[in-house]
Parts: sequence; structure tokens; C-alpha cells
Amino acid sequence: MEKSKKRKISEENRTFNDARCGVYGLQEDSRIIVDEALVQAAKNHAQLEHIRETLTEQVNKERARLEMEIKQTADKAVHAVQKWKDVQLCQLSKLEMQFCSSQKQLQYVQERIKALDIAMQMAREVRRVPFLEQYCILDKVLETLRAPVDNQSFGTKSITLGSGMRFAIYSIMLLKILCVFVSEYKLSFAFDFCSWLCYELSFIFASFVFLLVPQWVVVTHVVNPSHFYIRYVAEKRETEILSKRINRYCSKDNSYFSSTDTVKTGSVIFVKSKRKLWCRASVIEVVQSGCTETVESCLVTQLGSVRVFFIDHGQTTAITVQSENRTSESLLKAVNNHMRRVHESVKDELDCFAPQAVRCSLKDLVPYELTKGWTKEAQVEFYSLVGSAAVEMRPLGQDTDSLLVDLKKAPMDQSRDLAVSVREYLVFIEVARFYAPVTQARRVLLYYPPVYPKIHTELNAVVSHILNPSDFYIQLVDNMESLLLSAKLQKFYNAIPKAGEDNQIYCPVIGQACVARFDDKWYRAQIIGLPGGRRVEVLYVDFGNTKILSVCDLRKIKDEFFALPSMAIHCCLSDLVPLDAETWSDACITRFMSLADQKLVTIEATRKVPKSEPLPVKLFESDLNGHLDNIAEMLVKEELAAFKEGFESEDTRPTCNDSAVWDPPLECTLAKENTTPTDEEQEFHPQLELPGQLKEVNVRVSHVNSPSSFYIQFTKFNSQLKRICELVKQECEHMEPQDVVWKADMYCAALINGVWERGQICADVTSSSTVEVIRCDHGNKVKMNTSNLRPLPTSLIGSLALECTLPDIRPAGGRSTWTATACDFISYHLTGASAVVTIKELTEERPVPVTLFCSNRMGQLVSIADFLASEGLALRERKPRSVFLHKDITDPQTDDSEGKKKASPETATVPSPSLSLPASNPTCTIPKPASRTIMSAEKVITQLYRPPELPYLGHVKMTVSAIGEDGLIYTRTHNAECQLESLRERIQQCIKTLPRQKPYTWKSVQGCAVIGPDMLWYRGQVLEVLGGTIKVQYVDYGLVENIPVVHLYPMLLCDDVPQLCVSCQLYGINPIGGFWQHDAVALLKEMLLNRCVDMQIRELPTNPRAPLTVDLFLDGLSISKILCHHEHGTMDRMLSPQKVSGLKGPEETVLGPFIYPDLPQGEKFPVRVKHLWTPNQLFLWPLEGMTDVEVNGETLEEALTRISIDVDDLPRLTNFPEGSPCLAEYSDGKYYRAKMIKILSLEPVKILVQHVDFGSDDTVPTTK
Repeated sequence: MEKSKKRKISEENRTFNDARCGVYGLQEDSRIIVDEALVQAAKNHAQLEHIRETLTEQVNKERARLEMEIKQTADKAVHAVQKWKDVQLCQLSKLEMQFCSSQKQLQYVQERIKALDIAMQMAREVRRVPFLEQYCILDKVLETLRAPVDNQSFGTKSITLGSGMRFAIYSIMLLKILCVFVSEYKLSFAFDFCSWLCYELSFIFASFVFLLVPQWVVVTHVVNPSHFYIRYVAEKRETEILSKRINRYCSKDNSYFSSTDTVKTGSVIFVKSKRKLWCRASVIEVVQSGCTETVESCLVTQLGSVRVFFIDHGQTTAITVQSENRTSESLLKAVNNHMRRVHESVKDELDCFAPQAVRCSLKDLVPYELTKGWTKEAQVEFYSLVGSAAVEMRPLGQDTDSLLVDLKKAPMDQSRDLAVSVREYLVFIEVARFYAPVTQARRVLLYYPPVYPKIHTELNAVVSHILNPSDFYIQLVDNMESLLLSAKLQKFYNAIPKAGEDNQIYCPVIGQACVARFDDKWYRAQIIGLPGGRRVEVLYVDFGNTKILSVCDLRKIKDEFFALPSMAIHCCLSDLVPLDAETWSDACITRFMSLADQKLVTIEATRKVPKSEPLPVKLFESDLNGHLDNIAEMLVKEELAAFKEGFESEDTRPTCNDSAVWDPPLECTLAKENTTPTDEEQEFHPQLELPGQLKEVNVRVSHVNSPSSFYIQFTKFNSQLKRICELVKQECEHMEPQDVVWKADMYCAALINGVWERGQICADVTSSSTVEVIRCDHGNKVKMNTSNLRPLPTSLIGSLALECTLPDIRPAGGRSTWTATACDFISYHLTGASAVVTIKELTEERPVPVTLFCSNRMGQLVSIADFLASEGLALRERKPRSVFLHKDITDPQTDDSEGKKKASPETATVPSPSLSLPASNPTCTIPKPASRTIMSAEKVITQLYRPPELPYLGHVKMTVSAIGEDGLIYTRTHNAECQLESLRERIQQCIKTLPRQKPYTWKSVQGCAVIGPDMLWYRGQVLEVLGGTIKVQYVDYGLVENIPVVHLYPMLLCDDVPQLCVSCQLYGINPIGGFWQHDAVALLKEMLLNRCVDMQIRELPTNPRAPLTVDLFLDGLSISKILCHHEHGTMDRMLSPQKVSGLKGPEETVLGPFIYPDLPQGEKFPVRVKHLWTPNQLFLWPLEGMTDVEVNGETLEEALTRISIDVDDLPRLTNFPEGSPCLAEYSDGKYYRAKMIKILSLEPVKILVQHVDFGSDDTVPTTK
């Protein structure tokens, strides 16, 4: 037995392995077959190209001959042919389609080439992505690829100029006239050719109209974008006639099925549709009663179900035959209720009506995710766009049984709107994508360009948007039409659209004019980008700012809003450049915004420029005395910007405050050096030769790695550097790339940012084409392709950058290496800066020890080493005391020279280290410590971040991000979750180094930037100042923390993005004690934190920063009810219960409380004691006026008895609010009126109820 089992298992394994190998072999064979077919196709493609060129040349010759013959014939014709002559000459290009066999052959060759190109592309895609095989017919593709090309079949040698090809006429009347001239003038072409042409043109014209003229259709059924059905609007009359005939026939007795009739697969029957109309249908499947398998035919009395396809509508449906008793009569009646037979006489009559539903497919469209196929969303979006209205269909081809088309929804206004392509719309909303590239040739309407002011004319304007001093927008204020435009926009787009009016934009196009929402108001805009995710990037043409928003916030623009040109004028400050001539600093942008943003200024255009470039203007700010201050000159005076070289400011008055000038001594020195070059500069040296004077040399810091490694360039060698770049460019610009094996430390010429420079290879280049090169004249390293490298001539080898180090400091914190913060800090302040350097010791080793000084804003030189030490990023190196004693005693000349330096005003501000020397040494003087400056708190005022975008009333999905101690629930929408990811990346890219910390007055700060514990930046809002800490709320998360001031900065991060977190409060619940206790908040955090919940928004606040009033549901359970169950709150009885749509809340109608009977006051009346709870509390039943009360003809006892009998017909309760009425089963098995007191337990669910007609309490499950 065991041997037989083992043998069976081994045979099964062998079979499985053979099958697997067969599959792998099959895949390999298919790949080989496709490769061979592609090779053959390439040969065929080349032959077809040669044939096409030959045919094209012959056709061109024929065209020239035909043009001459047309003119000769027209000259002989009378006035009847004169009009025909002009038409033919104008339409000569179209007449080429009707020439002769050579033109037909050329057209056939072009079709073969096009089919071969498509097949080759499809074969390559199928070979690369096997999933695409299900969207094409591989056998058909292989057949197209393998089809041979026979040169003899085209007959290129038989084509001559006298081939008999003549011009053809569209009009039948003109052909007859032409035939008259043939017989009269004996023209060269044959008369029977014209008669044949009459017949051929009628067929060609009909086919041409069908293929090229758009058809108006109605979409009847959608399976997916690759499978849907349409009906032609032109056939509407025919469809109505067909429907009337079918329904008239089905009302006759001979249309009923009899017991002997059968239903066969593929037969045509009549089926009643959902609209109670009889329609033609084709039987797809037949299932016999009592069977699960399909059969070919079945008697109608044995029919179980049938699946049919409506050939005039396109949908498929299943019909189940059901009857109360399975007798032949009842089954036959059930069949005739849904279906009718097609009699032979009726079949012949209806055969003349072709199927009205035509199967179509959107051309070149595949699912967005090929592995998942078409989604339900694609079907819903498709049908929601086209709806039941007529759409324009453009046939683009045919594939087996489907038409390849594109549907376009007709615009509401033909003069200005664009037809919405269904294919482009589905691609835009990311439910589909194009299988092949599709070109979009759509003309869009544009706004009129803004009206530029006249040159050298002062005008008042408002700066509407600022990016930097060379990129901002202004609005001229002398145009009152802008106010009227804004009012009209709000009135029109805030109104409820009229019936049939659709202003929604479904498929936006780049460059399209539209109206976009901004802060709940509408403004004119233009689409400038499509970032995806159903979002668009728009430019507000009247203000200049841009924003990324949802396509739901766009509307089509009316014609009347095109009348005014764009009001935002793109400007730049005239003749102003950044300090480093490359990028604007944050300080400069911030200062410029504080001076001009959203303020009234005076502008003066300085020169004319093309419309595509910013308009150079001068901006003037008015002060209290009415004096106009030039903003550009203010930025230059504050050392935040500079004028272009050769430009002189108009304000030549001397300033009395020298401290406002940045680094005047250094600039003056540089200017003098640049104007009077020395002999050393004029002599060319490719290698750096240090100057004889090593103290207080003017340099420029070109690159910084750390305080122990940075590179400097001597300013006196600037001309040398320019000359070297020119020489390298002359040597290498026209040199072809060479096959060089690049090794480490080899010198090369590198093309970096379009400039040829000297470089040195950092490491050997192996298989990769990427190499790391150090820039010899700058010091930094760049990665580049080896194709941008050339061998450097020996005469140019060298370097003009000197690597230096600061020897007097070491890393703080006991570290052996510099922290990233220290490296970023010094790189931020030094890269590209002008400085003064003193080389302490000149050796061959690198880096060279130096002392480095830079100017501060007061024009004073500051030691960079001392600056890093004062910031806590470095520690001063401790040196032995004997070194200083020996130096001071034995080198009096040094002391004298240094004393002279201290006497000079320039070096008096350089701090020197404090030394403790013995008092017995008379030659040593103890230096005094530098005076300590007490920095006063800087007053900074920041605004709040923009309020969050509130969702609309109704049901919405939200993610809970935080729970406040006051019970507020902070949530984010799904859109906000997507924005949060992009906002994080944007914030981290904006700030890469820590700003310098200063004391601030935090009481005037509202919005701020926070460094979180993960060392990432977040946006915050100051809630309260608590001494050394500040209570801050993260505006995008809702969390509240007490944060030290060293981790806060009074600046706004991405202030154009609104807060992403929305605060919410629960509706209709009062916390116990008037505020939420700690255990209630803990329960909310445990249930909701970081979870997606269902939210029903009850009320929107007037203040967008105030909390929403909402109902929250977690897995269908009301959060308010859960809090009440745990006795953390009570429901507000003053609020009427409302049914929540779309949630798993109360589904049944919630009744009000029971009404207690009116008891007579001050009188005695008989009662019956129903229940005794305590001696002080009992329940009574009045005997008068209660027992005889009838409602709908029955008393309470009769109604309860009836209900107890038919209790199974009543729906069960699914919601159990406290105090609500219900029917509860008592121990006797009968149901009595009761009200719910509270839920006693959850597992199992037990509810305490009180029988209101007896007063007794009972604990019952939900089933009772």
C-alpha cells in the first residue's frame, strides 16, 4: 500500500513538472515567434516605404499634368463649366482621392504602413507587459506582422504620365455637362469612364460621410469604457416605429407561448423591460427547472431561468420563472408575463429593422491599473458624464465586433465652451489611461493681455502678489470696472444654476480660461498645470497668485467676463539684482513684502519689454510727511539687494548713519582692487601662487564643508579665473568626446552648468557612466556623465581655490567630528560671502590654518571662530600658557605691531581671547575681555494661519488626529490627508538650516514655526506664554504642547496653505459636571485617535475657526450614545431626534415620550394600585376614563392582544435611546407597552425597561 502511494505521488510530481515546463516552454516559443515576426515586419516596412516614395512621386507628376489638362478643358468650356473650374482648382487637393488606380494603390500602401506600425507597437507592448494581451487579439497582430509584400502586385512600372488618369467631378449634373464636352471637343479621356465614375462616387461619398462626419448618439448601456452600446439619434423615428409594432403584436393572443413551445439559445423573443415595454431580445442561456447546468433548448413549462440580451438597448438581464404551484398552467402564465414568442410572420416583418444597439469601445483606452481591470468607478463616471442626453460620436476605426470611437459631450454654449472628450475626462480623473499617445488639438479662449502703463508716468497701484523683487504683480487702481467685475462674478456663480445649465468643468485643459474659487469667492483664472488626483493648478489673472485646487472648484466662464483684460501686471524692480547675483535671500523677500505687499504704492515704468517678460518698474512708498521713498533704494541701503553694475541711484544725498551700510571698508577695498590691477594679476598663472602679504587678504568663500574644511578664492585673482575659463572653453568646446579610462586624481575639463571648468576625478570610473569630479577652482564636488568630460591640457593643470581650516576651535559636546547643524550653519553664512583672511602658517599640507573675519550688518569685522563659539556650535582650543608667555617676552616687535593694530578703528572690534598671566611679568599686559552686549527683545508680529476649509453639511468621512483636553475632536478630511504629505515635503525643503535664535516678544506672535522632537518643522499657533515655555497648538494636527522658546520661531511656514485640521464638538450631549472629565477624554482617545470615522455635520459655524457641530459614528455606533452609556454625559432632551442619512444610526422612526393622563385636581377618584416600589413610590391606574378609551375602534387591551399574536410581522428595534417607547415581552409571553431606561450590559446586550401600564421594571434582551 505504501509503495503504491509513493508511486502515485511521484507520478503526480512528474506530471506537474511536465506541465510547468510546458508552460515555460510555451512562453519561450511565443517570445521567439514574436521576435521572428518583428524581424519580418521590419523588412516589410522598409519595402513599403520604398513603394510609397515611388507612388508619391508618380502621383505628383500626375497632379501637375492634371492641373494643366483641367485648365485646357476649362478654356474650351462655356459659361456652364466656368463655375466648375474655380471650384476644382480650389479643391484640387481633395480631388486627388478620386484620381485613378495609382492613387488607390498609394492609399492602400499607406493603410498597410499604418496597420504595420500599430501592430509592431502592440507586439512590443505585449512582449514588455504580458497583461496587455487580454486587450488585443494576438493572432491578428501576428498575421499583420507576417503578411508578405509583393512588389509585382503594386505595378509601379506600369504607371506613366499617359495612364489615362483624369480628373473626377462630384456633381452628377456637372458630369453630364462634361460628357457633352467630351463628345463635342473629343477630349482624351473616354466617355464610359464618366458613367462609371457616377456610380463609384456615390458609394465613395457615402462611405466618406460615415467615417468622417460625427454622429449624434445616445448611450443606452455601459459595461465599461471598452464595452458599451449606443443608438443613433438619426434613427429615433425608426426606433419608435419598431417599438410600436412590437408592443402592438405582443398584445395579440398569437404572441403567447403555448405548452408545446420551446426556448432555444440564440433565438429571438420579446421580453418586457423595466419600463413595461416589450423589446426584442436574444436568448443567451437557458436553464431548465431543477438543474444548474445550461441547456440548448427547453420547453417553456420546464423553464427555470433564462438570460437574454436586448439587441436594441445593449443590456443583459436574467429572468427567473417563478410560480406559486409548479403546475404547467401556472408556469406557462409566469413565462407569458415576462416573455412572448416571435411568430414567423412577425419575424419576416421585423428582419428589415437592424439591431438598434451598436457595440462601441473608446479607442486606445485601457484601465488605469491593468492588473485590476476596469473598476466600478470608471463605469459610474462614464455614465454620469454622458447621461441620457445626446452626445457626439467620432468613429476612429473598428475592432472585430466593436466600433472604436470617441464620445464628446456637447457644450452648453457653442461659441465659447469646449466639447468634453469622454476619453480625456476618464484619463484626467485617473480611472483610465491611453494605450498609445494621443495628441490634443483643442483651441481655448484666452483673456486679453493686461494694459501696461505708459513709460515714465507715475500711477497709483496695489501690489497684489509677491514672489521676490524680480517677480511680483500689481493692479492699477484707476480702473473701477474691477469692482463691478468682482460683484458680478459672485452674484452669478453663487446663484443656483438654472435648469439645463451646467457650468462644471469636467476635463480641464492647460491654458483654458475659467472661474476658480478662492476663500469662498470666485475669481477669473487660467489653468496652468495638471498635477493629477483630480486637481489643477490655476493662475488668478487679476491678482497673479497661483493655487492648486480640486476640479470641483472650477466653473466655466461666461463671455461677458472676457471683456476686461487681465488686471495683474507682471513686474520686477528695475535695475535691482540679488547680492550674490543669483538668488534672492529670505530676508530681502520678507522685507520687500513688508514694504509693498497688499499696499498702495506709486509705480513708474522705466522701459518697454515684450509681454512675456516682467515690466521693470520703480516702486515708491509714501511716508507720513508725503515724501516718496524708492523701495529699491531702501533694499540697497539695508544691504539686502544691489543695483546692477553701472547703475547709479538717483538719491545721492549722503547718509548720516554709517552703521546701516553693510561692510563699507571691504567693498571699498574690493572696488579699488578691481579698478587698479597689479602686475601679478596681469601675468597668467594656472596654479595658485600665494601673495607675499599673508595677513588681512581679501577673499571670497567658494565652498564650505565644515569649519575644518572650506575653500577660498583670492579676489585679486578674479581676472586669472576668468581667463582660465576662457582658455578651457577654447581648448575643449569643439573637442569630440574621447574614449578615456578615467582614473582617480586625473585632471579633466568638465562641462558644469554650461561652463567649461577645470576638474579632478575623485575615484576610478568602472562600469558606470557617472563620475564624481571636484571643481579645482571652487572646491565642491559634482556628479556628472562622462560624456561631459574632456582631457585637460598640461599647460592648464592647476587650482585657484585654497582649502583652509579654523584651528582655534573644535566641535562642541566632546565630539570628534562636526555636527550637521554646525556645518549647515557655517555653510549658510559663508558660502559666496566676501571675507578677510590671515594665513597663520604656510605649509604644503592642506587644509591651511587661517583666521577668518566677515563683516556684520554694522560694518564690523567678526571672527567666524568666535562667532561659532558664541552660538554654542564650537569650543575654543586650549593652548599651554607657556606658548603665550614665550611669545610675549621674546618677541617685542610683535607686541608693538599688535598694539598698533588695536589702536586702529578697524581692528578694535575684533574680540581677542582672555588670558590670565602672572602679575610679576612687567612686559605682559592682560587683555581686557570684550564688552558683552545685552540684546533687547525684538518685537515681532505674525498673523494666524489661514482658517481651514470646512466641509459641507451632510455625511463625510474624517480621520481623527487629536483629542483636546476640553473634549474637542480634531479631524482631517481625505483631501487634507493628501495635502499633508505634500505640505511636509514643502516645509522641509523651504528650511534646511536652523535660523538664528533671538529674544522675541511672544505676546504679539500668533502663527509660528515649531521644531518637533523628530527634528522636523511644523506649523503652530501660540495659545499662551508661560515664562520659558509657550503653549502651542499644531494647526495641522490639533495637538497642544508646552514647548521651550528655543524650539519656536516667529515666522509662518507655507502661509498660502490653510490649516488642515478642523475642530469638532459632539451634537446634543452635555458632559457630566459641565466639562469633560479626564476619563471621558481618555475614552475618546482610545476609541477615535488615528481612526477614520463617519461624521454627520449638523451645523457650520459662522467663524471658520470655531468647531463644527457633528454626530460621530464608529462602526455604526454613535459616539454620543457610548459616552452616555459610560455615564460621561447625558443627551439633551430639548433637541428633537433626526434621522441620519447614510449612516448606521437609527433606521426606524423614533417616537416621542408617553403622555401621562390628566388627573383631576382637588377631587377624589377611584384608582387601582398596579405596582408598589417603595412605601413612598407606587404606580396607580385611574379607573375612570382610561379603560373605555378606543383608538381606531379598539381598546388598548384588544390592540395588545392583536399585536402579541402578529408580533413576528413587526420590525425589531435596532436603536435603543433612553426614554423612548417600545413593546416589551413579559414573562407571560405577551407584549406590553414599555419605555427603555438604560442599557445594562453589552455582552450580551441587556436593556432595562419599565412597563408604563403597570410600573414594574424588567431586564430583557434585544430579541424581546
